[in-house]
Amino acid sequence: MDLDLRKVRYFVAVAELLHFGRAAERLHIAQPVLSRQIRALEKDLGAELFVRDSHGVTLTDAGHQLLDDARQLLALADGTRRRVAQSAGGRRRLVVGFRAGVVVTHALRAFAAAHPDVEAAARRVEWDDQEQLILDGTVDIAYVRLPVREDGLELRPLYSEPRVAMLPDRHRLAGKQEIALADLDGEQWLRYNDPRPGDLPLRTIEEKFECVAAGTAITMVPRSAAEQYSRPDIVYVPVTDAEPDRVLLAWAAGRHSPLIAAFAEAAAAVAAPD
Repeated sequence: MDLDLRKVRYFVAVAELLHFGRAAERLHIAQPVLSRQIRALEKDLGAELFVRDSHGVTLTDAGHQLLDDARQLLALADGTRRRVAQSAGGRRRLVVGFRAGVVVTHALRAFAAAHPDVEAAARRVEWDDQEQLILDGTVDIAYVRLPVREDGLELRPLYSEPRVAMLPDRHRLAGKQEIALADLDGEQWLRYNDPRPGDLPLRTIEEKFECVAAGTAITMVPRSAAEQYSRPDIVYVPVTDAEPDRVLLAWAAGRHSPLIAAFAEAAAAVAAPD
């Protein structure tokens, strides 16, 4: 039996909220209807997805597995719908995602010269949405930085670059020409990749600026980001033994688009050296 994407969307809402009533409100359907759809999905899959008892709703092992797969499945379905709609409208368009510090101008110019009939645009992505925006079709191809959740993606390494410490201008190491990781022992680091309960989410480099300048914590950024973003109350110091930052191209696995292939070649031809 084919998997019903509508039922999968209903499942994701319940799995994220772990509450049938609130999920029904989010989906704008009646709770009994939602419960019947989830039961039908469980019958389709031959697996119980939720444990329902007096303590509430929890996911079974099968439910956890479906949730892992469902988000990618729904994102790919949304991307397909978006691309078909664009094609039906007679538009040929390529949207290129990029992380802070990555310069896409040269690749876009090379691509545009070879494909003058294609509208090419750039859109910034962040560390926490770079995969999702590719899978759901918001961007067709993107320059991403490690770490990357690889599920559903095709990846092509482009280049690596050094990382530098981002420090407040009054920091004890602010005047150094270069430092080692050991020099940063005992420092408070921004925890945007591993936030504690109650931490405010940090997504952009501008938000990192504010925290570092205030003396809250420090972080490291790619050298290219440091070159593009400057403030008088922030200093950057090379960290000689830091793991280099790696930039890759990423697009949805299974997409055999000539435009994506052409842009990937253009990007590789003008990629910054290691």
